[in-house]
Amino acid sequence: MKKLIALVLSAVMALSLVACGGSNSDETTELLPVQPETVKILAQSTREAEVNIMRDQLEHAGFVVEVDMQPDYSSVSAARDKGDYDLCISGWSTGTGNLDYAVRGILHSTGDYNYSPVIDEEVDRLIDLGASQTQAQAVETYLALETRIIDEMAYMIPLYSPKSVAAFNKNVIDVDNLKVYKSSGPLWWEYRYKDASQNETRPIVFTQQNAVMSTLDPVQGNDASMGTACGANYAKLISLDVDDSFRLEGTASYSYAIAEGNSEFYFLLRDDIYFGAVKDGEVYNTGVRAGGEDVVYSLERASNKDSVPSHKTFTLHNHLAKIEVLTDLGELSAKLDSDTGATVLETLQKGIDGEIGTLVAKDEDADNAAGKYQVVKITTTEAFPQVLNFLCHNSAGIVCKEQVEKYNAKFMKDGKFDVSNYDISKDVCYGDFAAFKNGDTEMLWCSGPFVMTKVDDYGATFVMNPGFKAGEEDRPTIKTYYLKFIMDQTAATSAFRAGEIDALTSVNANDVATLQADENFDVRIKDANSTYYCYVNMREGSKFNNLDLRKAVLYAINQNDFIAYKDGMVNPVYSVVDTFLHGGDNGPRVLEQDLVKSNAHLAAYQATLAE
Repeated sequence: MKKLIALVLSAVMALSLVACGGSNSDETTELLPVQPETVKILAQSTREAEVNIMRDQLEHAGFVVEVDMQPDYSSVSAARDKGDYDLCISGWSTGTGNLDYAVRGILHSTGDYNYSPVIDEEVDRLIDLGASQTQAQAVETYLALETRIIDEMAYMIPLYSPKSVAAFNKNVIDVDNLKVYKSSGPLWWEYRYKDASQNETRPIVFTQQNAVMSTLDPVQGNDASMGTACGANYAKLISLDVDDSFRLEGTASYSYAIAEGNSEFYFLLRDDIYFGAVKDGEVYNTGVRAGGEDVVYSLERASNKDSVPSHKTFTLHNHLAKIEVLTDLGELSAKLDSDTGATVLETLQKGIDGEIGTLVAKDEDADNAAGKYQVVKITTTEAFPQVLNFLCHNSAGIVCKEQVEKYNAKFMKDGKFDVSNYDISKDVCYGDFAAFKNGDTEMLWCSGPFVMTKVDDYGATFVMNPGFKAGEEDRPTIKTYYLKFIMDQTAATSAFRAGEIDALTSVNANDVATLQADENFDVRIKDANSTYYCYVNMREGSKFNNLDLRKAVLYAINQNDFIAYKDGMVNPVYSVVDTFLHGGDNGPRVLEQDLVKSNAHLAAYQATLAE
């Protein structure tokens, strides 16, 4: 009772304020009395502008805002793990171009990045249902999921969807045929110098904000710090094109087929990809083929949550029931293609000149010129066409079984990582970034077009893998790439304008107009499948387990302020699936600021404290 009296007597919001049913309303509404409610925001220092905008909006809605600003991703992770926060500003990019990836990792109860955590049977049901449906069928399912996570439960606080902006120095780079991808990062092997004589001698310079990479093992991380490195180091079976369709250029496959029933997938492998490695600072071809046996090992490892001590991508691959190197050529003739009705064999042969004469199990026995091929067959737990999208993810990169086990075998027992035999303070697993930085540069065996050769506090160097498709069109022409670490995007833009950097694959929204005005630069802008939002601390004991408190924050946010600050280089966003669902016939959904609703929910929450 005393708390209820205090609630009324110490109200800080006037009983008559300009409030709104929408952010632009002129209605005057009598608001309920509320006490100042403290909310603590955790964020990386690069998100300072977003924090300041949120602080102003929340304080206007009756909150007192505390801020925990951390210098880098690792520091944010450590602070988050302690649980001393209410809201954490985060970003999620759907790098595989499909809806399941947009939600499973961050919202499913089994998700690797479900930090809140969201534990909701209905959310799990809708995610699993959508995963089993065709894209057309799944639209209604994901619309229902969006309603559940935003309208009904306020599990996240959407802020905006950034546009993808990239800039290139036209005096250095041949931009005529250069592509900018909607979901995936840049494919370095596609870049060409205007002056081809520079290919062997001049490093091409890119940037990234993170100087410390979480890992160099493709299954142990799924963040911006390591994505570029793993994308360059490890080849995959399939990749995404600019419009999120599938492509095979630059991959380990000639062709692929989906059998009727959508649960069996076949990949015809190339025989001209070899692991590259570093010795005495130089990259060399190990002579070890990245073939079917390593594909099976890599994908089984990706789908086994116990294969490494910190598996960050398991939920992307838990639909993989069986991965095998197929030796029965007759099966390819007996199975029909899901799309065309032709045989799987006919579909696979369209990717090559000639015929598939024999299927071989061993990598060293493959000889495409003699008609000897390897086919990897993937069987999923159920009909799941979206598996192709997940195979485009860096976590599906092909690693060398021999090299990984050289580092990890002593920690494995019965196919599981034995944490009791592993001391994180001194033991080194494959892909350990600190060990690589400290001199163990011979650790990485890379199936991709590049091999990371060294790293320091200022940047990382990558050199062309001489074992990657020698003589093929989809191999690098520029020998050396340098990834320069610059935490501040505006500082990166200044370096770009000064000629210290050749390409900016991420441009600060406020710098776009400046770059567009310079005839030396080619600036590309496109919408992206990416969302900035806050996830909410809903651990046991957190006050944000209260739905009214979450909705009080949700309705206090005005996305127009972010759009104005970003000079229109971001879009409003309703949820992490918004960019997939709300074009065309579905139309946009708008999440408007509503201070009346925010106030009502805050008052309802505080009333529970007096009970």
